[in-house]
Amino acid sequence: MEPQEPDDATDDRATGRRSRSSLPVGAFTRGAKLAALPVGFAGRTALGMGRRIGGAPADAVLTEVQRRTAEQVFSVLGQLKGGAMKMGQAMSIFEAALPEEIAAPYRETLTRLQDAAPPMPVDVVHRQLAAELGADWRDRLVEVGDQPAAAASIGQVHRGRWHDGREVAVKIQYPGAAKALRSDLRQLSRISRLLGVLAPGIDVKALLQELEDRVVEELDYTLEAAAQERFHEEYADDAEIFVPSVVHGTERVLVSSWMESTGSLADLIRDGSQDDRDRYGERYVRFLLTSPDRVGLLHADPHPGNFRVLPDGRLGVVDFGAVAHLPDGLPPALGPLLTAALAGDAQAVTDHLRSEGFLRPGTKIDPEVMAGYIAPFVEPAGAATFTFSRAWLREQAGRVGLGGEGMSTSMKINLPPEYLLIHRVWLGGVGVLCQLNATAPFRSILEESIPGFEPPD
Repeated sequence: MEPQEPDDATDDRATGRRSRSSLPVGAFTRGAKLAALPVGFAGRTALGMGRRIGGAPADAVLTEVQRRTAEQVFSVLGQLKGGAMKMGQAMSIFEAALPEEIAAPYRETLTRLQDAAPPMPVDVVHRQLAAELGADWRDRLVEVGDQPAAAASIGQVHRGRWHDGREVAVKIQYPGAAKALRSDLRQLSRISRLLGVLAPGIDVKALLQELEDRVVEELDYTLEAAAQERFHEEYADDAEIFVPSVVHGTERVLVSSWMESTGSLADLIRDGSQDDRDRYGERYVRFLLTSPDRVGLLHADPHPGNFRVLPDGRLGVVDFGAVAHLPDGLPPALGPLLTAALAGDAQAVTDHLRSEGFLRPGTKIDPEVMAGYIAPFVEPAGAATFTFSRAWLREQAGRVGLGGEGMSTSMKINLPPEYLLIHRVWLGGVGVLCQLNATAPFRSILEESIPGFEPPD
């Protein structure tokens, strides 16, 4: 057995000294919290079996087990950072099926964690810079602010000045972030059966593997730098979108040109005018959906804080750690599927879903029921313009969520791993549009971005 390190101690590569990690929960504590989840699940399952023996309907029993499981899973994930928090954010694939009283506190917990991420002490920041840029790092980064300009789950951003005079944003990874992420993801893979109860038809183990592959990529800022530079080059002369250029990148430090902004989409959600909500909402969703064709990559973190309003009216985009590699654009099957759904061709919808792996071989389902289930996902494409709203989203979540026919249908749906990030962007993007209450020409944007999509007249 390997010796246990102190909970939050990390190696400093520049000095060989030990430092306290900026991650708030130590490895032993994190593992204990995650390891406790299956125990609670076993107790809830036993309770459910007892109720079934007592005559309770099967759907009612499963619903209760799901509710209780969701409460415990979300409570534990919400107390952690690193991989567990990443997993929690990515669990938007389950969230639409959950009651609002469970999902809302969970989202609030994650938001508080991100907003309250403790900044690294200045000496730790400097040691990280020395470890990544070399002992002479001040010869290149001649100025760097002591206080972070922004914080996230695995790093923070400081404003600085490069040796050639350029104002830059310096993204620095927290010490210990890589170790915490990998540890959390290993733990999460061990509770895949428990997570599967939240979406019984989905191959959670395969999704967790795909998530692990993508999250581990986020740890390497050289990969993020390469993705960001590809976006920057493609959008260099764009009238609506701006992506900062990459100045320098290492595995744990990314230096980009500084982007001055007046706020983010999150600010517009709070107090923006309706004109701005509509304008930037349209640019936001057009960027997300058309970039796979333009760049061969999908920006897979649709969080509103990553999209900034610039003084010249463009929408600035940051954080390219999570991307889906789509060299041929979005999957060609999406166009015919959306077309069939809007045309009301239930059999074609079911056939397309089956051919893409959303329905496992041998799964039996009424095509009309299946077409009705996915209708909420394509409804915004049914008109020339569509107004997204929280009320509409709650209504759709109710149609595909727990209870009744929506629940029984969801148990037969499988999400292929290659669609994980696409699904995340679709649901996340629609969610942000609903928060903005934006009216957008969603159908024409889909026509621009999805080959084979031919909406009926």
